[in-house]
Amino acid sequence: MMGQCGITSSKTVLVFLNLIFWAAAGILCYVGAYVFITYDDYDHFFEDVYTLIPAVVIMAVGALLFIIGLIGCCATIRESRCGLATFVIILMLVFVTEVVVVVLGYIYRAKVEDEVNHSIQRVYDEYNGTNTDAPSRAIDYVQRQLHCCGITNYSDWKNTPWFKESRNNSVPLSCCKPNVNNCTGSLSRPRDLYPEGCEALVVKKLKEIMMYVIWAALTFAAIQMLGMLCACVVLCRGSRDPAYELLITGGTYA
Repeated sequence: MMGQCGITSSKTVLVFLNLIFWAAAGILCYVGAYVFITYDDYDHFFEDVYTLIPAVVIMAVGALLFIIGLIGCCATIRESRCGLATFVIILMLVFVTEVVVVVLGYIYRAKVEDEVNHSIQRVYDEYNGTNTDAPSRAIDYVQRQLHCCGITNYSDWKNTPWFKESRNNSVPLSCCKPNVNNCTGSLSRPRDLYPEGCEALVVKKLKEIMMYVIWAALTFAAIQMLGMLCACVVLCRGSRDPAYELLITGGTYA
């Protein structure tokens, strides 16, 4: 009786976990897409394209979880030993992949600061103030979104070719605080400008984005471990316990 109860409970939890896998697949794909979209806004501040590898992998894992959930549900309800074995093997492979994502996430998260420090001066030097210029759009976007100005502060603009060529002692309007009327970006009115530089805030933002990937991978890796455990319980007990029964029929062993 205890064996039957244990198997039925494991199967019930397993079916429920497969439903969670479908939800997890959508969440992981969303997280990966969010990282891609957000990094696209900051791609001028880092040169290492491999930084996006964790996001690519986690989107692939999300797509695979849809298939895993289908296999798991069908194998559990039909009590297919082959299906459950396949389910466990795929889960193990995905679990290992998510561990790799976590490791890569931490590695690239540590490299973000060096990447930004290496490239941010070049991006500011390429600024020309036009919307058709990609570096200019990137800087204006970052300064408005992060409420910052310059690299360490607004005075950094004095060293840029754009500032020297314009000769009006002003910084871009994207440095202006939104609650200030008639802001011209003039350095003679520093209170109208964002006081904080963008370098530290860009680094912080990119590290936060990478943490989303890391936490998503860790969370669903833990759920997958529970799924593997339940599947193994059903497989092991079902192979030697005559109480092994169909979950959907509610049949009893006579």
